[in-house]
This record gives sequence, structure tokens and C-alpha cells, in this order.
Amino acid sequence: MIPSKIAAGPARSTLGTPRTHALAMGVMILFVILAPLFLYPVFVMKVLTFALFATAFNLLLGYVGLLSFGHAAYFGMGAYVTAWTVKNLGLTPELGILLGGAVGAALGLVFGWLAIRRQGLYFAMITLALAQMVYFFCVEAPFTGGEDGIQQVPRGRLFGLLPLHDDRVIYAVVAVIFIAGFLFLYRVVHSPFGQVVKAIRENEPRAISLGYRTDSYKLIAFVLSTFIAGIAGGAKSLVFGIATLTDVHWSMSGEVVLMTLLGGLGTVFGPALGALIVTAMENYLAPFGAWVTVTQGAIFVACVLAFRRGILGEIAARLKLDL
Repeated sequence: MIPSKIAAGPARSTLGTPRTHALAMGVMILFVILAPLFLYPVFVMKVLTFALFATAFNLLLGYVGLLSFGHAAYFGMGAYVTAWTVKNLGLTPELGILLGGAVGAALGLVFGWLAIRRQGLYFAMITLALAQMVYFFCVEAPFTGGEDGIQQVPRGRLFGLLPLHDDRVIYAVVAVIFIAGFLFLYRVVHSPFGQVVKAIRENEPRAISLGYRTDSYKLIAFVLSTFIAGIAGGAKSLVFGIATLTDVHWSMSGEVVLMTLLGGLGTVFGPALGALIVTAMENYLAPFGAWVTVTQGAIFVACVLAFRRGILGEIAARLKLDL
């Protein structure tokens, strides 16, 4: 049985998909390499961490069809665990980030097992409720520092050898983490496993009738998504040297939804573009204070009305490309 043949719904006509993906991947990697030459490296690192977070979220929403309103829990706990272990236990940065991803995956396994049996609005509300439990845990837990967060997190030495104090050095590390995470998710989406989860998204009863244990596939996708979200949170905590309640707040979950929808839901490269746009707006419109949120809302409404598939999704649909 070939999983790619079970997806219901009309097939999209695309032009030169492998070549298109290779070209888009090349442009993205070129941007990652050249961006520090004309943009502030810390800003670009923030973009990369959020782009990885949004791409991980897109695996769940765009390809499995599960809307999670609680992804901030995994991103934030990854940040907290990485920051605490690096600062207090003296772990090297790579171990701290991996441990943050592992905690995100562990939470995803438990929360996913509880939520995966529900669909639609019920699934979204359960994930939001579980994420709020994590938020209130972080408010009260001694190791998180409460409202002050974990501050002055040292960047340390990669593998105990390479110091990461220089922004250019840690930028190279974050760039490698982003590209590796992105390629991993890309491979997941285009693997036989990815074809099955897309079939579940399109027609779950049909997938069940063909013998697929759909809940197991959805749970695995949920855990993979939360693992990469934890990695992204851990990398962010090292870049900025701090992990705070903002990382686990429900608004962070809303922000990653905005990034994904703005760039293009269910596209490979759309969430990364959405993360770039949203982060750039927050950075360059910061002098306008509360108007940043108003501007974001206006742009989001305009995109929903004019670009129903997201910016990259609309471009891909008009050009008949798979991006």
C-alpha cells in the first residue's frame, strides 16, 4: 500500500516541485548566510528561532490539521529548561538546548495523549487549558524565577571548547540549528509518514478504513512538533540570556498562529516568511508602542481578506508551485 495514494481531495497541479524546493531552499540558506552582513545579528537570530518555532507548529496545523492553542508551553519550557541547566548545572549549550527539546517532547507526549482523542474546537481548547496550567506552574515554581524569569544566562562554550560570547559565533550556531531543524521537518513532511498524516488531514475516516492507526500518527506528529518547538525556545534563551513568562504566555501561542497563517498555512517555507514579517514589525514598529499590536491586527485582517492562503501560499497557488 502506497501512503501517497490515499489522500483524498483533488491533486494540485505543480510545476517542477523538486527544482522549486531546491531553489527556495537555496534562497533561504543564502539569506541566513548573508543576513548578518546588513542586519543586526541578534535580530536575525530572533527571526530564525521564531521561524523554526512556526515551522514546527505548521507541521501540526498545516499537515495534520490540528490547531493547538498551547504551543507556547513547549517553546517556553524549552527556554526555561535550557536557561536553568546552563546557568545552574553548568551544562554546555548544546546539551542545554537538547534537554529543552526533550522536555518539550515529553510534555507533548503527555498533553498530546490527553488531547489527541478530540478534534476541532475541543482539541484547541484542551491544548489551551493544558498550556495555561504550564503557565501558572511557571509563575509559582521556584526555579523559573517567577515574574523575573531566569536572567543572565551564560552562553557558555559549545562542546566545552568554542566560546559563544561573540554574536557572530553564536549566530553560526543558531543558523545551523535552524537549518538542521528545518531540513528535519522538511524530510518528515515529504516522507511516507508525512503522506499518511496529510491523508489523515484530508479524510481521516478513509485513512482508518485503510488500516492506519490515525491517533498514533497524530501523536507522533504532535511530539515531533513539540520537540522542535522546545529546541527553538532553548536557542532563544541562550541568544538573549533570559527566559521569562512571556515565552509560556498564551499570547505567544497566538503569535505563532499569526506567523503561520500570514506566511502560508500548509506550505513548507511560508511559516518562516511569516516569522520574518511579524518579528520585523515588532522590531521596527516598536517606537509606536501599543500601535504595534493594532498594526499587526490590521495587516493580519488585510492578509486574511486579500491572501486567503497566506502570502507565500497565494503566490504558490497563482504560479502553480508547491512552496
